[in-house]
This record gives sequence, structure tokens and C-alpha cells, in this order.
Amino acid sequence: MPIIKRLTLIRHATAVSASASTPDEARELGDDGETEAQAAGRRLRERGARPPLILTSTAQRAVQTARLIAEEISYPREFLQREAELYLAPPSRILAVLSRQDNGFNDILVCGHNPGLTELASALTGTAIGSMPTCGLVVIEAQISCWDEIGPGAALNFVD
Repeated sequence: MPIIKRLTLIRHATAVSASASTPDEARELGDDGETEAQAAGRRLRERGARPPLILTSTAQRAVQTARLIAEEISYPREFLQREAELYLAPPSRILAVLSRQDNGFNDILVCGHNPGLTELASALTGTAIGSMPTCGLVVIEAQISCWDEIGPGAALNFVD
């Protein structure tokens, strides 16, 4: 019987500007980004959210965002799961990463990038949500048994 699974999609916080001397994947958060990530973590904590699994892109800005959120929700930073496939991933690749996760996890947070996160959130909810801002988050609930069942229109509820 399907149960409710929760998926939280978070776009990384504001990073320093791109430069020719720094590879995109190595870009770090700026001061504003650190503040944004901490605020997003507090927002999740105030809602009582503490997902048992946090997946993050390997981009430095995403890892830093996930770490700051983890600190705010008392999630062990060493349990953060870095997924190279989430770096600049389209929705199909994000879903592929999700489909490989243990179905015992009923609540997963994914920290990644646009436009993939926005496109995935729009597809799952059946709603054009516009572009997720830096450190924007969307929480989606779906009545599914397995993560490989999540797909377009699967959301029962969502909060952005």
C-alpha cells in the first residue's frame, strides 16, 4: 500500500560570481548565500522537518548550502550524501538518483541547481512554479511506495 513520501527540493544559495580562474563546480557561497542557507535551515527546523537523507550536488556551493542547512536542523554533516549526477542535472537525472535510494527513507532533501530543480518541481506538481530563487525550496508530498514511482503529477501537496 502506498504511503506518503516527502521530497524537499532546495536550490543552492547565492554563490560568488563566476570567474575565468575558478571552475564552476568550485564556486563557493558568498556572504549572502551563507545567510540564505541558514535561514532556509531555520525555516525547515521551525516546520519540524528533519529528513533522514540529504542528497547534494558535488558543486561546492551546493555542498556548503546542504551543510549549513544540516547544521540548522541538527543533521549530522558526515551523513550528507554527495551525488555527482546532481551537478546541473535535468529532471530525468534527479529522478534517476532518487529512484536508487532506499525506500525506507520516506523524507529526502535534494540540494541542487536550476533549471533542473524548477523543471522537476513544476512537473511533479503539475504547476508552473516559475524559477526557484537561490535557496528557494519546494516541499512535495506524494502517495507512493517506492522512489522510482515518483514522476509527473505525483504530488498530492506541495509548499513553496
